[in-house]
Amino acid sequence: MHAKSDILPRVRVAARPLDLVRHHRALASVVALMALPWLLPNHSVAVNILIYGLYGVGFNLLFGYMGMLSFGHAAFLGLGSYTAGILIAHTGLAWWAAIPLAILASAVLALAMGLLAIRTRGIYFAMVTLALSQCVYFLVYQFPLSGGENGLRGVNLPTLDLAGLTLDLLNPTNKYYAFLALVALTLFALSRVLSSPFGGVVEAIRENEARTRACGFNVEHTKLIAFILSGAICGLAGALNAIHLSSVAIESLHYETSGLVVMICLLGGMGTFFGPFIGAALFLLIQDLFSQWTEHWQLYVGAIFIFFVLFFPKGVWGTLLEKLHDR
Repeated sequence: MHAKSDILPRVRVAARPLDLVRHHRALASVVALMALPWLLPNHSVAVNILIYGLYGVGFNLLFGYMGMLSFGHAAFLGLGSYTAGILIAHTGLAWWAAIPLAILASAVLALAMGLLAIRTRGIYFAMVTLALSQCVYFLVYQFPLSGGENGLRGVNLPTLDLAGLTLDLLNPTNKYYAFLALVALTLFALSRVLSSPFGGVVEAIRENEARTRACGFNVEHTKLIAFILSGAICGLAGALNAIHLSSVAIESLHYETSGLVVMICLLGGMGTFFGPFIGAALFLLIQDLFSQWTEHWQLYVGAIFIFFVLFFPKGVWGTLLEKLHDR
Protein backbone atom coordinates (compact mmCIF):
# COMPACT_ATOMS: atom_id res chain seq x y z
CA MET A 1 0.00 0.00 0.00
CA HIS A 2 2.85 2.30 0.88
CA ALA A 3 4.62 1.51 -2.42
CA LYS A 4 1.52 2.32 -4.44
CA SER A 5 1.01 5.69 -2.77
CA ASP A 6 4.70 6.43 -3.23
CA ILE A 7 4.59 5.81 -6.99
CA LEU A 8 1.42 7.75 -7.87
CA PRO A 9 2.74 11.23 -6.97
CA ARG A 10 5.81 10.68 -9.14
CA VAL A 11 3.62 9.66 -12.07
CA ARG A 12 1.54 12.80 -11.69
CA VAL A 13 4.60 15.02 -11.46
CA ALA A 14 6.10 13.40 -14.59
CA ALA A 15 2.89 14.00 -16.50
CA ARG A 16 2.72 17.70 -15.67
CA PRO A 17 5.19 19.06 -18.28
CA LEU A 18 3.36 17.27 -21.11
CA ASP A 19 0.00 18.44 -19.76
CA LEU A 20 1.27 22.02 -19.62
CA VAL A 21 2.40 21.82 -23.24
CA ARG A 22 -0.99 20.48 -24.29
CA HIS A 23 -2.97 23.07 -22.34
CA HIS A 24 -0.77 25.93 -23.55
CA ARG A 25 0.08 24.58 -26.99
CA ALA A 26 0.09 27.95 -28.74
CA LEU A 27 2.43 29.52 -26.17
CA ALA A 28 4.71 26.47 -26.20
CA SER A 29 4.82 26.57 -30.01
CA VAL A 30 5.71 30.27 -30.09
CA VAL A 31 8.47 29.79 -27.50
CA ALA A 32 9.94 26.95 -29.56
CA LEU A 33 9.75 29.03 -32.73
CA MET A 34 11.48 31.95 -31.01
CA ALA A 35 14.52 29.74 -30.50
CA LEU A 36 14.47 28.27 -34.01
CA PRO A 37 16.76 30.80 -35.79
CA TRP A 38 19.53 30.17 -33.24
CA LEU A 39 19.38 26.42 -33.78
CA LEU A 40 19.99 26.68 -37.52
CA PRO A 41 23.10 27.83 -39.39
CA ASN A 42 21.05 30.03 -41.72
CA HIS A 43 18.33 32.42 -40.56
CA SER A 44 16.83 32.56 -44.05
CA VAL A 45 16.06 28.85 -43.79
CA ALA A 46 14.30 29.58 -40.49
CA VAL A 47 12.06 32.10 -42.29
CA ASN A 48 11.16 29.46 -44.89
CA ILE A 49 10.37 26.94 -42.15
CA LEU A 50 8.14 29.49 -40.43
CA ILE A 51 6.23 30.26 -43.63
CA TYR A 52 5.78 26.68 -44.81
CA GLY A 53 5.03 25.57 -41.26
CA LEU A 54 2.18 28.09 -41.21
CA TYR A 55 1.06 26.77 -44.60
CA GLY A 56 1.03 23.31 -43.03
CA VAL A 57 -0.96 24.59 -40.04
CA GLY A 58 -3.69 25.80 -42.38
CA PHE A 59 -3.76 22.52 -44.26
CA ASN A 60 -3.61 20.50 -41.04
CA LEU A 61 -6.82 22.10 -39.79
CA LEU A 62 -8.65 20.44 -42.66
CA PHE A 63 -6.58 17.27 -43.09
CA GLY A 64 -5.40 16.45 -39.58
CA TYR A 65 -8.27 17.71 -37.44
CA MET A 66 -11.19 17.10 -39.79
CA GLY A 67 -9.82 14.21 -41.84
CA MET A 68 -10.43 15.72 -45.29
CA LEU A 69 -7.55 15.35 -47.75
CA SER A 70 -7.23 18.28 -50.15
CA PHE A 71 -4.95 18.47 -53.18
CA GLY A 72 -5.85 22.09 -53.88
CA HIS A 73 -4.35 24.14 -51.08
CA ALA A 74 -1.73 25.63 -53.38
CA ALA A 75 -4.57 27.82 -54.68
CA PHE A 76 -4.86 29.57 -51.31
CA LEU A 77 -1.12 29.93 -50.80
CA GLY A 78 -0.63 31.21 -54.35
CA LEU A 79 -3.59 33.59 -54.33
CA GLY A 80 -2.43 35.06 -51.03
CA SER A 81 1.02 35.58 -52.52
CA TYR A 82 -0.26 37.17 -55.71
CA THR A 83 -2.81 39.37 -53.96
CA ALA A 84 -0.26 40.80 -51.52
CA GLY A 85 2.40 41.00 -54.25
CA ILE A 86 0.24 42.81 -56.79
CA LEU A 87 -1.09 45.26 -54.19
CA ILE A 88 2.42 46.11 -52.96
CA ALA A 89 4.18 46.09 -56.35
CA HIS A 90 1.55 47.73 -58.57
CA THR A 91 -0.50 49.93 -56.25
CA GLY A 92 2.05 50.79 -53.57
CA LEU A 93 -0.33 49.69 -50.84
CA ALA A 94 1.15 49.43 -47.35
CA TRP A 95 1.98 45.97 -46.05
CA TRP A 96 -0.47 46.23 -43.14
CA ALA A 97 -3.32 46.64 -45.63
CA ALA A 98 -2.03 44.21 -48.27
CA ILE A 99 -1.74 41.24 -45.88
CA PRO A 100 -5.36 41.37 -44.58
CA LEU A 101 -6.62 41.74 -48.16
CA ALA A 102 -4.56 38.70 -49.19
CA ILE A 103 -6.11 36.72 -46.33
CA LEU A 104 -9.56 37.91 -47.37
CA ALA A 105 -8.96 36.93 -51.01
CA SER A 106 -7.90 33.42 -50.03
CA ALA A 107 -10.87 33.12 -47.66
CA VAL A 108 -13.30 34.12 -50.43
CA LEU A 109 -11.69 31.61 -52.78
CA ALA A 110 -12.00 28.96 -50.06
CA LEU A 111 -15.68 29.81 -49.72
CA ALA A 112 -16.24 29.39 -53.46
CA MET A 113 -14.24 26.15 -53.65
CA GLY A 114 -15.76 24.83 -50.44
CA LEU A 115 -19.33 25.27 -51.62
CA LEU A 116 -18.51 22.90 -54.47
CA ALA A 117 -16.05 20.53 -52.81
CA ILE A 118 -17.70 19.72 -49.46
CA ARG A 119 -20.52 17.92 -51.26
CA THR A 120 -18.04 15.13 -51.99
CA ARG A 121 -16.03 12.79 -49.75
CA GLY A 122 -12.78 10.87 -49.73
CA ILE A 123 -10.83 10.67 -52.96
CA TYR A 124 -13.59 12.55 -54.79
CA PHE A 125 -13.09 15.52 -52.46
CA ALA A 126 -9.33 15.41 -53.13
CA MET A 127 -9.86 15.31 -56.91
CA VAL A 128 -12.41 18.12 -56.89
CA THR A 129 -10.07 20.38 -54.90
CA LEU A 130 -7.23 19.50 -57.29
CA ALA A 131 -9.35 20.37 -60.33
CA LEU A 132 -10.53 23.66 -58.83
CA SER A 133 -6.98 24.55 -57.85
CA GLN A 134 -5.79 24.02 -61.41
CA CYS A 135 -8.55 26.32 -62.62
CA VAL A 136 -7.20 29.01 -60.29
CA TYR A 137 -3.69 28.31 -61.60
CA PHE A 138 -4.68 29.03 -65.21
CA LEU A 139 -6.81 32.06 -64.30
CA VAL A 140 -3.91 33.67 -62.42
CA TYR A 141 -1.50 32.65 -65.19
CA GLN A 142 -3.62 34.59 -67.72
CA PHE A 143 -4.13 37.60 -65.42
CA PRO A 144 -2.21 40.57 -66.91
CA LEU A 145 -0.63 41.74 -63.64
CA SER A 146 0.57 38.29 -62.55
CA GLY A 147 3.53 38.22 -64.94
CA GLY A 148 2.50 34.89 -66.44
CA GLU A 149 5.28 32.33 -66.70
CA ASN A 150 7.87 34.81 -65.41
CA GLY A 151 5.96 35.40 -62.22
CA LEU A 152 5.54 38.65 -60.32
CA ARG A 153 8.56 40.80 -59.58
CA GLY A 154 9.11 43.97 -57.60
CA VAL A 155 7.44 43.08 -54.31
CA ASN A 156 9.99 45.22 -52.53
CA LEU A 157 9.43 45.82 -48.84
CA PRO A 158 12.86 46.68 -47.40
CA THR A 159 11.49 48.09 -44.14
CA LEU A 160 8.47 47.44 -41.99
CA ASP A 161 6.99 50.50 -40.27
CA LEU A 162 4.57 50.09 -37.38
CA ALA A 163 3.71 52.59 -34.65
CA GLY A 164 6.91 54.54 -35.20
CA LEU A 165 9.07 51.43 -35.15
CA THR A 166 11.07 50.64 -38.29
CA LEU A 167 12.47 47.17 -38.90
CA ASP A 168 15.00 46.38 -41.60
CA LEU A 169 13.53 43.35 -43.39
CA LEU A 170 16.75 42.86 -45.33
CA ASN A 171 18.05 41.47 -42.05
CA PRO A 172 16.82 37.84 -41.89
CA THR A 173 16.59 37.93 -38.08
CA ASN A 174 14.37 41.02 -38.08
CA LYS A 175 12.25 39.50 -40.82
CA TYR A 176 11.86 36.24 -38.92
CA TYR A 177 10.61 37.82 -35.70
CA ALA A 178 8.34 40.25 -37.56
CA PHE A 179 6.74 37.28 -39.33
CA LEU A 180 6.66 35.31 -36.08
CA ALA A 181 4.47 37.99 -34.49
CA LEU A 182 1.81 37.38 -37.15
CA VAL A 183 2.24 33.62 -36.91
CA ALA A 184 1.88 33.80 -33.12
CA LEU A 185 -1.43 35.67 -33.41
CA THR A 186 -2.64 33.02 -35.82
CA LEU A 187 -1.60 30.15 -33.55
CA PHE A 188 -3.32 31.66 -30.49
CA ALA A 189 -6.50 32.26 -32.49
CA LEU A 190 -6.43 28.73 -33.94
CA SER A 191 -5.87 27.21 -30.51
CA ARG A 192 -8.96 28.98 -29.21
CA VAL A 193 -10.97 27.75 -32.17
CA LEU A 194 -9.85 24.15 -31.66
CA SER A 195 -10.64 24.36 -27.93
CA SER A 196 -14.15 25.67 -28.60
CA PRO A 197 -17.28 23.56 -29.19
CA PHE A 198 -16.72 24.17 -32.90
CA GLY A 199 -13.33 22.48 -32.63
CA GLY A 200 -14.97 19.55 -30.91
CA VAL A 201 -17.40 19.15 -33.81
CA VAL A 202 -14.49 19.33 -36.28
CA GLU A 203 -12.76 16.39 -34.58
CA ALA A 204 -16.05 14.53 -34.21
CA ILE A 205 -16.53 14.69 -37.98
CA ARG A 206 -13.10 13.11 -38.42
CA GLU A 207 -13.94 10.27 -36.05
CA ASN A 208 -17.48 9.52 -37.23
CA GLU A 209 -19.27 11.86 -39.61
CA ALA A 210 -22.53 9.90 -39.61
CA ARG A 211 -22.77 9.90 -35.81
CA THR A 212 -21.94 13.62 -35.68
CA ARG A 213 -24.79 14.32 -38.07
CA ALA A 214 -27.10 12.07 -36.06
CA CYS A 215 -26.29 14.12 -32.93
CA GLY A 216 -27.85 17.14 -34.64
CA PHE A 217 -24.75 19.03 -35.77
CA ASN A 218 -24.68 20.75 -39.15
CA VAL A 219 -21.80 18.85 -40.71
CA GLU A 220 -21.78 20.71 -44.03
CA HIS A 221 -21.79 24.09 -42.29
CA THR A 222 -18.87 23.03 -40.06
CA LYS A 223 -16.91 21.69 -43.03
CA LEU A 224 -17.37 24.94 -44.93
CA ILE A 225 -16.24 27.13 -42.02
CA ALA A 226 -13.18 24.92 -41.43
CA PHE A 227 -12.39 25.07 -45.15
CA ILE A 228 -12.56 28.87 -45.10
CA LEU A 229 -10.37 29.13 -42.00
CA SER A 230 -7.87 26.74 -43.57
CA GLY A 231 -7.75 28.82 -46.76
CA ALA A 232 -7.33 32.07 -44.82
CA ILE A 233 -4.33 30.73 -42.86
CA CYS A 234 -2.72 29.51 -46.07
CA GLY A 235 -3.38 32.95 -47.59
CA LEU A 236 -1.43 34.58 -44.77
CA ALA A 237 1.45 32.17 -45.39
CA GLY A 238 1.35 33.12 -49.07
CA ALA A 239 1.43 36.85 -48.32
CA LEU A 240 4.44 36.40 -46.03
CA ASN A 241 6.17 34.32 -48.70
CA ALA A 242 5.72 37.07 -51.30
CA ILE A 243 7.24 39.63 -48.93
CA HIS A 244 10.05 37.26 -48.00
CA LEU A 245 11.08 36.51 -51.59
CA SER A 246 10.21 39.98 -53.00
CA SER A 247 8.57 38.03 -55.84
CA VAL A 248 5.89 35.46 -56.57
CA ALA A 249 6.51 32.44 -58.79
CA ILE A 250 3.67 30.85 -60.73
CA GLU A 251 4.82 27.51 -59.25
CA SER A 252 3.31 28.60 -55.94
CA LEU A 253 -0.07 27.72 -57.51
CA HIS A 254 1.08 24.42 -58.99
CA TYR A 255 -0.26 21.08 -57.79
CA GLU A 256 3.25 20.13 -56.64
CA THR A 257 2.92 22.83 -53.96
CA SER A 258 -0.29 21.12 -52.84
CA GLY A 259 1.57 17.82 -52.62
CA LEU A 260 4.35 19.50 -50.64
CA VAL A 261 2.05 20.47 -47.79
CA VAL A 262 0.68 16.93 -47.61
CA MET A 263 4.26 15.67 -47.16
CA ILE A 264 4.96 18.32 -44.52
CA CYS A 265 1.96 17.29 -42.42
CA LEU A 266 2.71 13.59 -42.76
CA LEU A 267 6.32 14.14 -41.69
CA GLY A 268 5.41 16.28 -38.70
CA GLY A 269 2.22 14.58 -37.60
CA MET A 270 -1.38 14.93 -38.69
CA GLY A 271 -3.71 16.41 -36.12
CA THR A 272 -0.88 17.79 -33.97
CA PHE A 273 -0.58 21.48 -33.26
CA PHE A 274 3.19 21.88 -33.69
CA GLY A 275 3.68 19.01 -36.14
CA PRO A 276 3.53 21.11 -39.33
CA PHE A 277 6.55 23.16 -38.22
CA ILE A 278 8.49 19.96 -37.47
CA GLY A 279 7.53 18.61 -40.90
CA ALA A 280 8.50 21.85 -42.64
CA ALA A 281 11.86 21.88 -40.84
CA LEU A 282 12.60 18.28 -41.76
CA PHE A 283 11.65 18.68 -45.42
CA LEU A 284 13.42 22.00 -46.00
CA LEU A 285 16.59 20.99 -44.15
CA ILE A 286 16.79 17.67 -45.99
CA GLN A 287 16.19 19.46 -49.30
CA ASP A 288 18.81 22.10 -48.50
CA LEU A 289 21.35 19.43 -47.52
CA PHE A 290 20.96 17.08 -50.49
CA SER A 291 20.49 19.81 -53.13
CA GLN A 292 24.06 20.91 -52.37
CA TRP A 293 25.34 17.43 -53.24
CA THR A 294 23.24 16.40 -56.22
CA GLU A 295 20.64 17.72 -58.62
CA HIS A 296 18.64 14.53 -58.02
CA TRP A 297 17.88 15.45 -54.41
CA GLN A 298 14.20 14.45 -54.84
CA LEU A 299 15.28 10.79 -54.93
CA TYR A 300 16.87 11.02 -51.49
CA VAL A 301 14.02 13.08 -50.06
CA GLY A 302 11.58 10.43 -51.29
CA ALA A 303 13.57 7.62 -49.69
CA ILE A 304 13.78 9.48 -46.37
CA PHE A 305 10.07 10.24 -46.54
CA ILE A 306 9.31 6.52 -46.93
CA PHE A 307 11.53 5.82 -43.91
CA PHE A 308 9.61 8.27 -41.74
CA VAL A 309 6.23 6.97 -42.91
CA LEU A 310 7.25 3.39 -42.05
CA PHE A 311 8.86 4.04 -38.66
CA PHE A 312 6.94 7.16 -37.58
CA PRO A 313 3.37 6.35 -38.68
CA LYS A 314 1.96 9.35 -36.81
CA GLY A 315 4.71 11.67 -37.92
CA VAL A 316 7.80 12.63 -35.97
CA TRP A 317 6.05 14.95 -33.53
CA GLY A 318 2.91 12.81 -33.29
CA THR A 319 4.92 9.67 -32.53
CA LEU A 320 7.03 11.53 -29.95
CA LEU A 321 3.91 12.78 -28.16
CA GLU A 322 2.46 9.28 -28.17
CA LYS A 323 5.64 7.82 -26.63
CA LEU A 324 5.74 10.50 -23.95
CA HIS A 325 2.07 9.94 -23.16
CA ASP A 326 2.58 6.19 -22.80
CA ARG A 327 5.47 6.76 -20.40
